[in-house]
Amino acid sequence: MTAVKPETTTRTFESLDPATGEVVGTHPVHTEEEVREAVARAEDAAHWWDSLGFDGRAVRLRRWAAVMTRRLDELCAIVGKETGKPRGDAQLEIVLAVEHIAWAAKNARKVLGRKRRPAGVMLANHTASVEYRPLGVVGVIGPWNYPVYTPLGSITYALAAGNAVVFKPSEHTPGVGRWLADTFAEVVGEHPVLQVVTGFGETGSALVRAGVGKIAFTGSTATGKKIMAAAAENLTPVVIEGGGKDALLVDADADLDAAADAAVWGAFSNAGQTCIGVERVYVHERVHEAFVAKVVELTRKVTPGENYGPMTMPAQLEVVRRHITDALERGGRALTGGMNGVGDRYVQPTVLVDVPEDSEAVQEETFGPTMTVVKVRDMDEAVAKTNASRYGLGSTVFSRRNGIRLARRLRAGMTSVNAPFSFAGIPSLPFGGVGDSGFGRIHGADGLREFTWAKAIARQRFAVPVRLTTFTRTDKTDKLVAKLTGILHGRGASG
Repeated sequence: MTAVKPETTTRTFESLDPATGEVVGTHPVHTEEEVREAVARAEDAAHWWDSLGFDGRAVRLRRWAAVMTRRLDELCAIVGKETGKPRGDAQLEIVLAVEHIAWAAKNARKVLGRKRRPAGVMLANHTASVEYRPLGVVGVIGPWNYPVYTPLGSITYALAAGNAVVFKPSEHTPGVGRWLADTFAEVVGEHPVLQVVTGFGETGSALVRAGVGKIAFTGSTATGKKIMAAAAENLTPVVIEGGGKDALLVDADADLDAAADAAVWGAFSNAGQTCIGVERVYVHERVHEAFVAKVVELTRKVTPGENYGPMTMPAQLEVVRRHITDALERGGRALTGGMNGVGDRYVQPTVLVDVPEDSEAVQEETFGPTMTVVKVRDMDEAVAKTNASRYGLGSTVFSRRNGIRLARRLRAGMTSVNAPFSFAGIPSLPFGGVGDSGFGRIHGADGLREFTWAKAIARQRFAVPVRLTTFTRTDKTDKLVAKLTGILHGRGASG
C-alpha cells in the first residue's frame, strides 16, 4: 500500500519532463484529511514494524535494496524523465542510496540497541543502561533535485530505527516517490510501513500538522522556516537540511588538475542543482591564474543536454539570470557562459571572476551551473571569506599539506579534502549543516539516532545502608556524602 486511495481525491496534477515539457504522469493532490488518514494507518503499522526487531527489519531492508538494484534501469528511467538528468547521474544517486540502505540495516542494532552505562560511585549498587526507541511515525518531505538519494537519507534511517514513514515527494518528482513506496510494499506487504502522499505545499503542510513524531525536510531555507513554524504548533521536532553556498578552497600546493576537475564537476553537475554544489571558489594568489585557465579549459568541454540536464524548475532560471546580471553589473566578468548562456530550459556553464563578495552571486544560493572564482592572498583569507556566509552545509579543500587543518577551520557541517563531495558517499558519516543550512543530521549513527528517543533505565541491584533518596536520611548520612564528594572531587586539577 503506497498512499491514500486515489479515488477519494478529486484533484490531480501532472509531472512534466523538464527537458521537453511533456507529461510524465498524473498524480492525486491529497487533502489534509487524507494525509491524517495515512498517518493514522502508519501509527498502527509502526507498532508491527518495531516488533520485528533490528534483525527482522534488516532482512526486509536488504530485500528492498536488492529490488532497487535489480530494477536499476527502471528507476533510472523514471528519475531521468522527471528531472531531465542523464542516466549516469541518476544511476550514481541510486547506487549511493542503496549503499545507505545496506549500512543502516547492518548497523542499526549496534548504534541503537541497549548498552550498559557506568552508574558512578554514589549509586554503585545500580545498573544503568540506555537504548534508543523509535518515534513512531516520521514524516519526510523530499526535494526534486536528488529524488532518490536525498529522501532515502531520511527514510532509510527512520525505517531502520523502527519507525513507519509517510513520504511527501516534491511535486516535480512524484513518480519517483511512488516507485520507491511500491517497491518497498513488494517486500513489506503486511502493513503500510512506507506510504506516499502527493501534492503541493498544502499537502506538505498537512503532513507537518498531522501529529507525526518528527519531520525530516530537505529544501530551501525559506521553506524550512515555514516548516518549523508549522511544526511548532504541536511541538513536533524537525530535522532540516536547507540551502547551501558551498566553497572550494585551493591552496598554493594543491594538485591543480584535480582541483579544477572537482570545481567544474561540483559546480555544473546536475545543472548546479545540488545543495552541496560548488558555488564559490577561493584560490591562493600564487596559483590563481593557472587554476582559472584549467577551469575554463575544462568548462568549455561541458555541454548542457549531454553532460547535465535542464533546469528542473523554470523559476530557478530567473534566479540564475538575476545573479549573473548582478555580478556583471558590479564589475564581474564571465569567462564562460554569462547572460547569453541562459536559455529557456538550459543554462551554459558559467565561470565568473572579479565578483564582489557582497554580490548576490556570492551571498545567495544560486542553485544553477555557475561558480565565482576569487583570488586570495593566503588560506587565512580563504577561510575567513568561506565562513562569512550565513550558510554552512558542505565544503571542499584541495591542499597537499594542510587539508585537514583547513577543513577543521571551516564553518560547515561537512568537508571533503582533495576530492569533491566524498562525505556524501560514506554512509557512516553524518550529513547536515549549520546556520541557514539547517540543523540535525541524517546518515550514519547520528542519522539513526535522529529518528529515535533515548530511553534510560536504572535498576537497583541490592539495597545499601546509606540511603540518599528518602525522608529518613540523617545528618550523619549527609556528612558522609559531603566527605566522600570532597575526597572524590574536591582537589580538582591539582589532584
